[in-house]
Amino acid sequence: MTKRTKSIRSLLLLVGIVAAGFSLPAVAAQAGKSPVKVFILAGQSNMEGAGAVNASAKTRNGGQGTLQYLVKAPATAERFKHTVDAGGKWVVRDDVWIWFLDRKGGLTVGYGAKSDRIGPEFQFGHFMGDHLDNQVLLIKTAWGGKSLQKDFRPPSSGGQVGPFYTEMIKHVKDVLGKLKQNFPDYDGQGCEIAGFGWHQGWNDGCTAGAVAEYEKNMVNFIRDVRKDLGVKDLPFVIANSGFGGRGQKNERRLGIMTAQAAAAANPEFKGTAICVETRDFFRPGEVSPSKQVYHWNGNAETYFLIGDAMGKAMLSLMNEQIHHPGEGQNTK
Repeated sequence: MTKRTKSIRSLLLLVGIVAAGFSLPAVAAQAGKSPVKVFILAGQSNMEGAGAVNASAKTRNGGQGTLQYLVKAPATAERFKHTVDAGGKWVVRDDVWIWFLDRKGGLTVGYGAKSDRIGPEFQFGHFMGDHLDNQVLLIKTAWGGKSLQKDFRPPSSGGQVGPFYTEMIKHVKDVLGKLKQNFPDYDGQGCEIAGFGWHQGWNDGCTAGAVAEYEKNMVNFIRDVRKDLGVKDLPFVIANSGFGGRGQKNERRLGIMTAQAAAAANPEFKGTAICVETRDFFRPGEVSPSKQVYHWNGNAETYFLIGDAMGKAMLSLMNEQIHHPGEGQNTK
C-alpha cells in the first residue's frame, strides 16, 4: 500500500468519524499497521550519507547530482517525484519513522551525515514505506571512519569486541525500549526487527591485513548481530563498497567487494542474506557536487540508488522467508 493509498484510507475514516458525531482523539495515531517493522542501517560514512540535497548558484557543475537538481531535471524528475509534494517541498512521511543518533522524526531529507545530506536511508525508507502496510522504523547507527576489523569487530572474531559494535547493539535496544518516548504516535502494539542493512568498507580496504580477514569478520558479524538482537535468520543486506565504479582497479578495494559478496553467499545464510552491487551507481565528479570518490562524489542519485537496491533486496528476502520459512538456518 502506498502512502497515498494510506492517506485516502485515513481520510475516509476521518469523514466517517465526523459524520457519526464522534470527537477526534487529541493525539494522532501511527499511520501504518502494527507491529512496527524495524530496519537497522549500519556502517561508516557512506551509510551516514554524503548525498547533497541543495543546489545554488555556487554549487559545482550547475548543481548536477544534488537532490534539488534531480527532482527537476527532465531525465530524472519522474524517478524522484515521490520525494516532493505538490508545492515542491520535501515530503515528510508519517508512515516511516527514522532515528539517527540525535535526530528523529518522519522520514525526509537531512538524515545524512549533515542536515543537508542524504544517505541510503532516504530511498530505502521510501521504498519500504510504499511496499509495507506496517509502520516502518529505521534505526541508523553509522559513524565515519570505522572499520569492521577493529571498530565494529564482532565478538565471534575474537580479540577485543569493537566499541562501535557494542554501541550499535545498545542503541537499537535503547530505541526499541523507548518507542513511545521517541515516537509519540506509536500505538503500543509491538514491533518486530525485520531487517539489517550494511554499507561500509573504506577503512578495511586501506590495509591488506584487514582485507584478508574481512569475509570472516563479515560472516561473524551477521551471526553475532542475529544472536545479540534475538532474531534468527534476520534478513541481512550488504551494499558493497563500490565507489570508483567499474573503473575501480585498486586490488584492496576489489578485495573488499569480493569478501562482501562471499560472506553473503555463505551457504549458512542461504535465503537470508544478499550482497547488492553498487558500482553501476557511481557518478563521475564532472556531474557531481564534489570530487570525493570515497564519498561517491557527494552525488545524491548514487545514494538514492543504493537505498533503492537495498530496499528491493530486503523485500525479496522478506518474501523468501514468507514462502520458504526456515530454509536458511544459522549454525551458531
